[in-house]
Amino acid sequence: MPEESAHARAGGERRGGGRFAVRAAHGRWRRRATMTDYSEEQRNELEALESIYPDSFTVLSEKPTTFTITVTSEAGENDETVQTTLKFTYREKYPDETPLYEIVSQENLDDNDVTDIIKLLEQQAEENLGMVMIFTLVSAVQEKLNEIVDQIKTRREEEKKQKEREAEEEEKQRFHGTPVTIENFLSWKAKFDAELLEIKRKKMKEEEQAGKNKLSGKQLFEMDHNLDTSDIQFLEEAGNSVEVDESLFQEMDDLELEDEEDDPDYNPVNLDSD
Repeated sequence: MPEESAHARAGGERRGGGRFAVRAAHGRWRRRATMTDYSEEQRNELEALESIYPDSFTVLSEKPTTFTITVTSEAGENDETVQTTLKFTYREKYPDETPLYEIVSQENLDDNDVTDIIKLLEQQAEENLGMVMIFTLVSAVQEKLNEIVDQIKTRREEEKKQKEREAEEEEKQRFHGTPVTIENFLSWKAKFDAELLEIKRKKMKEEEQAGKNKLSGKQLFEMDHNLDTSDIQFLEEAGNSVEVDESLFQEMDDLELEDEEDDPDYNPVNLDSD
């Protein structure tokens, strides 16, 4: 037999034996006499609990009897677990009185989970009053932790799906854009017309300002009286140094001039009108 299988079977026998011991003790405790030895019942239950939870059971004190049991859920997604450590204290007349209980530590539980576990312990304690009940309380918490792990898994799957839906919708919007309706078209057109009108106003204002700054020929001569004599002054200052390129003037005989009458576009009427 493989080592792992043998170990699992041994563990099952040990835990099964512990449960049998608790059930057998229940039978004896139900038949107890009127004058009950509460200390004996409590001692017998402690021995049974220690055999069932050897790795998570810790006695803190004997008077009053106080101990802790750490409860861990089954592994969830990515081997994630939730865990809580329960602290129990026997009252003098336990199990005819409910034990004191509290959560001294927890992992991966939110406040609502802790509140639900306390309510569950209270309910189970009332239902099992008169019988040793620690094993029953711990088993109920164990089942609750397993439910919480399943809820965490379901919640994360829903969050993942929601993100995928949002990403898909965003992708659709990117390719298809916003559907055009009469309302959003009129809103867009009003905004567009306002922007266009503002552009035209700015352009007209700039042109108007540019026209005011541009001077006419008359305004230029009025501002500078030297402009009307500048050419004459240039010639006078040049004197005899002005040179003329005679090659620019050719003999009229060398020029080939067409007779105006040979010009198909020639019209003497037009000359008279001029």
